Amino acid sequence: MSGNDGTRHRIALIPGDGIGREVVPAARRVLDAVCERHGLTLTYTEYDWSCERYEREGAMMPDDALDRLAEHDAILLGAVGYPGVPDHVSLWGLLIPIRRRFQQYVNLRPIKVFEGLDSPLRTARPGEVDFVVVRENVEGEYSEIGGRIYQGTPQETAVQESVFTRAGVTRILDYAFDLAGRRRGYVTSATKSNGIVHTMPFWDELVRERAAAHPDITWDQEHIDALAAKFVLQPGRFDVVVGSNLFGDIITDIGA
Repeated sequence: MSGNDGTRHRIALIPGDGIGREVVPAARRVLDAVCERHGLTLTYTEYDWSCERYEREGAMMPDDALDRLAEHDAILLGAVGYPGVPDHVSLWGLLIPIRRRFQQYVNLRPIKVFEGLDSPLRTARPGEVDFVVVRENVEGEYSEIGGRIYQGTPQETAVQESVFTRAGVTRILDYAFDLAGRRRGYVTSATKSNGIVHTMPFWDELVRERAAAHPDITWDQEHIDALAAKFVLQPGRFDVVVGSNLFGDIITDIGA
């Protein structure tokens, strides 16, 4: 665990699959340079948990994997997923259990146009596009609740439940409003309450409730389909965008 002086930390290193094996060594070199400059010490324990391990041993990670990770101060994970292993197997066998065990409920994704790097959008200029998507990361649409029946028959049915709790939605909204208070003071909420009749009106109600507790923050909401278009048409408009697990996942890929 961390040293008493706060300068020593144990890092669990999981390169994972594909590009993860390229970016994690590069990230480690950056971290080592930071440590040298600021007098920090990071000790790494590398784990080979990956799709390659799944094909070799039938599991993305061992049964005691989460207990092993709990002994570290942080987890540096590269990427999950590789052709030949179904995505739901790789994700639910590694990434999602980690997120839920350690309540990693904020998935923070900054989007910025840098000087010297051209954006695919001709209207997206350096200094004008700089926003953050706050994606709820442990509940919402990515739930284990549901199932399939009558498989292989004309009556085959699949049911997938979304789970939105007051505690879960409130904490992600508070994070977004607090973050906006340290930035430009503007929150946009991603919703779809015109079509999703229970969870999204619930989400919208809690947005209004939390906005009232942050009167210094300007906020609005957009239906997710319109928001996706405005990411492309008006990328300089946004400051902090908050969304559910699924919505945040999709719009951050558009942001990238």
